[in-house]
Amino acid sequence: MKIADKTVVKMHYSVLDGEGNLIDSSYDAEPLEFIHGTKFLLEGLENALTDHEAGDTFEVSIATDDAYGPRIDGLVQKVGSEMFTDFEVEVGMQLRAGTDEGDQTVIVIDKTDEFVTVDGNHPLAGVDLKFDVEILDVRAATADEITHGHVHSENGCGHTH
Repeated sequence: MKIADKTVVKMHYSVLDGEGNLIDSSYDAEPLEFIHGTKFLLEGLENALTDHEAGDTFEVSIATDDAYGPRIDGLVQKVGSEMFTDFEVEVGMQLRAGTDEGDQTVIVIDKTDEFVTVDGNHPLAGVDLKFDVEILDVRAATADEITHGHVHSENGCGHTH
């Protein structure tokens, strides 16, 4: 069966940055399973999977614009330390911040006595990516999986609907 909308894909992957540094991999863990066509993956990767089938292995490069987009300097802001009196802030910590466009995840990238610098860019913004993919299985999604929007394993999906 070929990968198309409403098929369940089970795959292993590794993702590297433009310099060949490993960012993430499923090869030493459980494979990734998802319903194709639900925008679960980056659009560029999901598009590259279409029409592949179990047993296929391939590489796909995804440019910044089709991955997490370019870095936006305006998403890096210094905030007064007095805004963080309820808890200890550490560099690398992820926080939820209210913005004009709703809540957004930011990462603390610097901290002084006076300011906390946060970055609202995705950590991979501005990075070209290369995926190594191995398709393990492709099957039709069940009606329940399509309705619920996620894959159900042999033991159910881990929660009640």
